[in-house]
Amino acid sequence: MRFSAKVMLLGDIGVGKTSLARRLVFGKFDAGYKTTIGVDILTHELKLVGRPEDIYAKLLLWDTDGDFGQHIFTSIYIAGASGALVVADSSRPATIDKMYALAAAFADAMPGRPVLGLINKSDIARPDLADHDRLGLPEDQVMITSAKSGDNVAAAFQGIAETIYRRG
Repeated sequence: MRFSAKVMLLGDIGVGKTSLARRLVFGKFDAGYKTTIGVDILTHELKLVGRPEDIYAKLLLWDTDGDFGQHIFTSIYIAGASGALVVADSSRPATIDKMYALAAAFADAMPGRPVLGLINKSDIARPDLADHDRLGLPEDQVMITSAKSGDNVAAAFQGIAETIYRRG
């Protein structure tokens, strides 16, 4: 069985949304930072794990411009989203607060669709989440990642695909 899912990559400018998507799709990290303008779309197919039958998810990754902020929820880009990965930069605490706010806004705009917070750039700094208001995002829906080293990147995309399938 195969299914397709549109997964939004949301977050502030420079948090590593494109780097995470490119690490997953191409298996490499490119240190040359290029700002996304509008939306870039990448695709990636993965097999769901721990199932008696073969189930494949084709993820349509919508890598959004960090300038959208809360306005993304009034744009056509969000239509048809199956879930979202909301990204923050572990070395910039303000982006973690924004991650929680965007995750809460996605949950309000797209009820019942999964959202996972990714705190990226763990190779630079380990985040202290104690001083951040989670705005309803449970601790088990936040992962620490590094697009540079690849830590937890595949697991994050695998996790959102599994959750989309279970809720579908």
